[in-house]
Amino acid sequence: MAKPDNRADNVEHLQKAVQNTLQNLHEGEDYLAEHADEIGSTEFNQVRSKNERRREAIQGFRSEIKDEAHKND
Repeated sequence: MAKPDNRADNVEHLQKAVQNTLQNLHEGEDYLAEHADEIGSTEFNQVRSKNERRREAIQGFRSEIKDEAHKND
C-alpha cells in the first residue's frame, strides 16, 4: 500500500535544499579562488559549470517554495 502524500513539510525540505546548495556553491567558488592557478582549464570549467547549475537549482527551489507557501495560505 502506498504512503499518503504528505506535503506539510515541503517548504522546510526545500529550504534545506537551498541552504545545502548554497553551501556547495560557496565551497566551489572558494575552491576556484584558492586554486584557479593550480588546476587545469578542464577542472576549472567543470567547477564553473557545476556552480551555474547550482544557481539554476536554487532559483528553482525558491520558485517551488513560493508555490508551496501560496498553497498553504
